[in-house]
Amino acid sequence: MFITGGNGQVGFELQRQFAPLGTILAPTRQELDLTDASAVDAYLVQHPPALILNAAAYTAVDKAESEPAQAQRLNAQLPAQLAAYAAKHGIALVHYSSDYVYPGSGETPWQEDSPTGPLSVYGQTKLEGDEAVVDSGARYLIFRTSWVYAARGNNFMKTMLRLGRERES
Repeated sequence: MFITGGNGQVGFELQRQFAPLGTILAPTRQELDLTDASAVDAYLVQHPPALILNAAAYTAVDKAESEPAQAQRLNAQLPAQLAAYAAKHGIALVHYSSDYVYPGSGETPWQEDSPTGPLSVYGQTKLEGDEAVVDSGARYLIFRTSWVYAARGNNFMKTMLRLGRERES
């Protein structure tokens, strides 16, 4: 099992949950530069996985506006590359995406067939990645998450708890 973004909140928890199932390959940024397409190809040739879980992303939503190329590589091109590999080798890809692919805040929960309409570079690049996965011919599952939180890493929940503590004092 190959997990991208293994040191992030989602990837770290995926490693913990799937550890009993066998060997997990979750290289760090130092071990595999996911922004380097040829390095990713070489890694997959050296370590052919039975399943790919793509939890890597350029998650700095605001910063993506000024760094669109970096967001494009991780959020659109990497999923396309992984999906092409999965299709070619007949393996499944689980891809983690975002509710930022939808327009606005929404009045009801989003459905699979809800119209997309990202309002930011981050959302647009995530949508492009989703579409590449769908169009790849690979067996896939896409999770469009919102408000991810975990004990590890920075997230909205931890920020709110910290602010609450600071304002109580």
